Order: sequence, then C-alpha cells, then structure tokens
Amino acid sequence: MRTLFFYSSFMLLAFLFSCTKEDEITTDPSVKLQFSTDTLFFDTVFTSTGSTTRRIKVFNPDKRAVRIQQIALEGGPASDFQLNVSGVASNRVNDFVLGGNDSLNIFVKVNISPNATPGPFIVEDAVKILVNGNQQEIALKAYGQNAVFLKGDVAINSHTTWDDQLPHVIYGKVMVNAEVTLTILKGAKVYFHKDAELIVGGTLRVSGELNAPVYFASDRLEAIYQEEPGQWKGIRFLSSSKDNHINYALIKNALTGLSVESLSGNSNPKLLLTNTRIYNMELYGLYCRNSQVLAFNNVIANCGRALVYGFSGGKYNFKHNTLVNLKVSSTVNGAAVFFTNKAEGAATSEMDLVLVNNIIWGSLPDELLVEKSGNLSFTQLIRNNVIKSRVSSLESSGNILNADPRFVNPRQYNFSLSSGSAAANKGENLSDDPHFSSWLRKDLKGKTRLFPSDLGSYEIM
Repeated sequence: MRTLFFYSSFMLLAFLFSCTKEDEITTDPSVKLQFSTDTLFFDTVFTSTGSTTRRIKVFNPDKRAVRIQQIALEGGPASDFQLNVSGVASNRVNDFVLGGNDSLNIFVKVNISPNATPGPFIVEDAVKILVNGNQQEIALKAYGQNAVFLKGDVAINSHTTWDDQLPHVIYGKVMVNAEVTLTILKGAKVYFHKDAELIVGGTLRVSGELNAPVYFASDRLEAIYQEEPGQWKGIRFLSSSKDNHINYALIKNALTGLSVESLSGNSNPKLLLTNTRIYNMELYGLYCRNSQVLAFNNVIANCGRALVYGFSGGKYNFKHNTLVNLKVSSTVNGAAVFFTNKAEGAATSEMDLVLVNNIIWGSLPDELLVEKSGNLSFTQLIRNNVIKSRVSSLESSGNILNADPRFVNPRQYNFSLSSGSAAANKGENLSDDPHFSSWLRKDLKGKTRLFPSDLGSYEIM
C-alpha cells in the first residue's frame, strides 16, 4: 500500500511539474520566433483567377511557451491580403499562445480581381507579429496585373524584342549584355519596381511612334504616385554600349532618366535621342560623362538637379529641344543645362557642343552654363535659342534671352507654344542639316516645319 502511495505521489508530482514547464509562458524580450520565409511571394499571374493562398510556418524554438500579442496585416482592413490563424480569418488576431518547441501555420490569401480598375503591378503588405514587446515582420508580395515579370538580376544574352502585348515589369536589375540588342517596339510599356534599373552594355533600340510611344515608368500606378520622382533608378548605358536609339518614348519619375558613359566606339553616336519626353527625375534627366549624344525634338522637364548634365567633355548636338526646369527643389543649385570639359579633379577632355533652335528655360536666373578649362580643343556653337540667362555674350548669334516662351500649360507638362511666343518664327533653317530628313523635318507632334521655324520641339499649331 505504501509503495502504491509513493508511486502515485511521484506520478502526480511528475505530471504537475511537466505541466508547469509546458504551460510556462515566458516574457523574455529576447525570445524570437522563426519563420519558414521572410518574404512570401505569390507567383500567380492574375489573368483569370482572383485569389490564391500561401502558407507561412511559424516556429517557437524556446522550450517555454510564448504569448503572441498580435498577428496583423500592416495594411489593415484595406489590405488585398487576408490571414487565417487556427481557423480564424481576419486581418488581425490577438492573444495567441504558442507552446515551447511548437509551430503554427498562418495561411495568407490574396484577393485581386483581374477585371478591376488597373492597380499596381506588385501588391505589397506585411504580416506583423508582436511577441513580448518585440515586433517581427514577414513581407508579402503578389503580382497585381498580368505582365511579363523580370525578377532579381536578369541578363539578356541574345537579341531580344519586347512588344506591346503585355507590359514588362522589372523587379530588380536587367542587364543587356555586350554585343546584344534589346528592341522595344511601339506601344510597349516597361514598368520598374522600387530601385529597379535597365543597364545597357550592348544596344538599346526603342522604336516608338507618334501615336504609340514606348512608356518607361514606375510600377506604382495609383494617382498619388503619378508625379513622385525617384521611384526607380533609370536607364544606364555602359562604356561597352553602342548604337543606341530612343525614338518616341516617355520616361518619367526615376532618379536619373538616362545615364550615358563614354564616347562612342564607332562612327555612330553613343545615343541618338529623338521625339522623346523625359519628365520629373529626382536628379538628372540626361546625365553624360565624356559621351556622344545627338538629341532632336525632345522635351526634358522638371528634374531635381539638372535637365542635361554633361561633364568631362564629349560630343553633343542638340537641336529643336524644349528644356524646361520649373521644379522647386532644395537640390536645384545650378543651371538646368550644364556642360563642362572638366572631370573629377583637374582633368579635362575635348568638348564639341552644338545648341541650335532650342528653348532653355526655368525658374533660375541662369539656366545654361558652359564651362571651359585647360587648353584642349573646345568648340561650341550656340545659336538661335531662347535662353533664360544673364550672360550677355549669349545674345549674339540669334539667341533670345529672357523672353517668355509662353508655354500652353507647363504645370500639366504641355510645353506647346501659345501664339505670341518669343520662340515663334525664330528658327535657323536646318534643311541642309544631315539629320533634317530623318528627324528635324517634323516637330514632336508630327507637324512639318516651315522655316523660319518655331524654336523648341513644337511648332505653333
């Protein structure tokens, strides 16, 4: 009998002790949960189905139980995602106990209607998990529209063509390798996620048309992001790149629209830029280092530091462009258009600069600055432009200083000219220019130029 009593007592104490250890809930703030992933990506492209579900496994590595104070979606009730924790479907679950060395499944459902008003291409949220005062997070990312998605670092190793059948969404970095051509056809749309960029080591051919331009912009399509600069990095041409041509494109809301490195390796320009609009960059519209750029019939407007920034010399031929910086920014500390043959330190390079029939305008007193240093060859032809400037020497050669071009609606990026513009009928006759038939005979809207033409990229209608 005594033996049975001691045995029963021992079993009872063992049971009570094991229950105490198992049910002990730690308040130690150093305890961290572990997750099966730190980013839950929904790879489904939403063409016909509007929802899909994925699982996150949450593990408590501590031998003691923890009280999860909250499991919640950062986006709350407005989120496109929904949680299901132990059969409870909600955007927030409170006060959940997870045992020691135990795990928990959280099911996440995303609901995106393929027939809804177009929204972002990448839909994002996060699951926030609060334990003992410490918050951990699992990122949620889903495709929100049907598109061709390029994730991570993508290399283009063979000649490739992108058409207008589906938008291309770059979610990382796309590299066009040397000796490879990427051709983007008329009407195509290329969207960039945060910090994404297109790097060209080979050749980029953008073949837009008047009524079907190629569109480069952020993948955030909501109205609040329409004029938000710095949403993606931009398009960068490396020293190995050659024979690039961008025609009829709209490029907007990046850090720097186009970055061009080095002179051309052959007789063609490094970049031929025609009939293109570059708007609202955080830093630069066109950034060139000792490069060779031909630019005809373009509009570059409202960039944080400069519209065109060319340094360390180079060869630049700009005709019939509208270059306007009305952006008020703490980073604007110099001219809208700046060219110098100086590089970093005291080094200089040769410069060959042609500016004819352009409008160079902005909110600062001097919107064109050209600097020469050293004894290397430096040629400049600046003729028949409207320029916002206090540099009296620019008044020669048909340039018009500080006379209002009278844009139709610059706040809405309409840089067409109103009647009575100072730029009307002031253009130099370019009919003998080697690029006249190809790119200068018509303006950005396709209207035939009659000389004396109007300055800038638009003829007065």
